[in-house]
Amino acid sequence: MDEKTKFMKAAIKEALKAQAAEEVPVGAVIVFEGKIVARAHNKRNTGKDGTAHAEILAIRKAGKKLDRWNLTDCEMYVTLEPCAMCAGAAVNSRIKKIFFGAYDRRFGCCGSIMDITDSELNHKVEVEGGIMEAECAALLSSFFKKLRERNKKSGQTN
Repeated sequence: MDEKTKFMKAAIKEALKAQAAEEVPVGAVIVFEGKIVARAHNKRNTGKDGTAHAEILAIRKAGKKLDRWNLTDCEMYVTLEPCAMCAGAAVNSRIKKIFFGAYDRRFGCCGSIMDITDSELNHKVEVEGGIMEAECAALLSSFFKKLRERNKKSGQTN
């Protein structure tokens, strides 16, 4: 198994934890020198915090683990293309490269609707999307299908 697959599978495991907690199933891991130094998954609902995205939580953990804010020599693997906030956090923490699974055609800011990681900001983050894309997209599709069905039965709208 190649490294990209190995680390994306670890991010998928995190996404499954989010799903089990009825959170949007997004997971992230941060890798330093070939080893995972931080793992996280979405906790917006459980934490009552709109910033508790998997990427933000993983960046915070990596900073604590490595005892520094500058993550220049780290890579992030995330199951969904990062949003503006998370792409911005990757730039601000100087992440070297982001590998993501599913493209986010509504909110993705690593190339889908805009690219914060390759802008005129003070740091450019390399990006590679589509790593285990089908598996990552299937997690999200399944989650949102169940959510719509549940909301339909209860009379709620999305």
